[in-house]
Amino acid sequence: MTKIGSEETITGRMRAKITRRSLLAGIGGAGAFAAMPAAAQQFALDQAEWSDGFDTSMPAQAMVRTNAPTINPETPANVEAAIQRYADIYARGGWPYVNVSQPLKIGASSPEVAQLRQRLEVSGDLQPMGGNPTSFDSFVDQAVRRFQTRHGVRADGVISADGETIKMMNVPVELRLRQLETNLVRVRAMSGFLGDRYVMVNVPAADIETVENGSVHSRHQAIVGKIDRQTPLLSTHITDIKFNPFWTVPVSIIKKDIIPMVNKDPEYLTKFKIRIIDPRSGAEVDQSMVDWSTEDAARYTFRQDPNELNSMGAVKINFPSPEGVYMHDTPSKTLFGSNYRFHSSGCVRVQNVREYVSWILKNTPGWDAAAVDAGLRSGERLDAIVADRVNLYFNYFTAWASTDGVVQFRDDIYQRDGLDIALR
Repeated sequence: MTKIGSEETITGRMRAKITRRSLLAGIGGAGAFAAMPAAAQQFALDQAEWSDGFDTSMPAQAMVRTNAPTINPETPANVEAAIQRYADIYARGGWPYVNVSQPLKIGASSPEVAQLRQRLEVSGDLQPMGGNPTSFDSFVDQAVRRFQTRHGVRADGVISADGETIKMMNVPVELRLRQLETNLVRVRAMSGFLGDRYVMVNVPAADIETVENGSVHSRHQAIVGKIDRQTPLLSTHITDIKFNPFWTVPVSIIKKDIIPMVNKDPEYLTKFKIRIIDPRSGAEVDQSMVDWSTEDAARYTFRQDPNELNSMGAVKINFPSPEGVYMHDTPSKTLFGSNYRFHSSGCVRVQNVREYVSWILKNTPGWDAAAVDAGLRSGERLDAIVADRVNLYFNYFTAWASTDGVVQFRDDIYQRDGLDIALR
């Protein structure tokens, strides 16, 4: 592989410009209007649990998921160890570029598999075992799934020429090294005491952890902000839960989404049970009274009634936020199964919201799991004030490592790592 410079040594602060294929190339853009799900999508409280499906049978290939929080007091030391390891890989020439001309999966036989094996061995996902180097056997399948899980890709054990797995494999080791260096500062800042009970949202990973007494209680997929409507970073605490909420449409969404949609489909507001309210009188306004050829609509309040297509689903989780963001359920639950989960207008949608809300309210009198379930299904407007303090953190980690040596990477989706990435 081509190194950054023939006489450049690896230090904690490499500054050379790296040229490579864009990490984001080929990843689907943000989906349709985030706050307005397609009418055909079925509302359901029971949400799919997306697991990585990785089940190791080799002692040296550790499970990627653990009960330890992503960020804990040991994380900085783990990242430092990973930096040393990746610096060593870089010094030894890095890993090979993997070419794939046809989909590779278990049972395949191809010279390309030998190249794939070498790539996985260098990164520690596959133990050298001998045998037929061109055979995509169960050990290679397991190693590919492990690699996919470490990089936030759905672990199906398949590699295709235009898939996300091959893009992740062909990111140069020097870029991964610099990601680790950049994120070391971030994890150090968050490795202290975060609270007895807290929620950690990692925006680039689009995932959520609930943590209690130093252990992860549950993990949830998230839908976070689009590239042009980014989820803000914050440190706050959860105050209350609203069951079957109204949704008041932000002005930015009225301008960017509602007005174009009404111009395209005059029945749009009726379909999604969105009412126009005069903010001065509180009276409902007929949409024929609005000039849709301008931004006149933005002076009104748009409110979506609680219903099976409400953009917040069955629950809203409130917390102090200068940007006015919140967490919520969604009727668009199929999005949680995607590798790319950057579809919202800044708020965070929560997979398996019943489990999430039940944990938040576990110490709140009158709100046990049965009461939460009843509240979600009732269709009635109900509020629950959280009795104890549950801290909430929205953070930005694109690289981290665990005590057992597993190193994880995610796309720098908002381009905040400052790595001066160019295309080649």
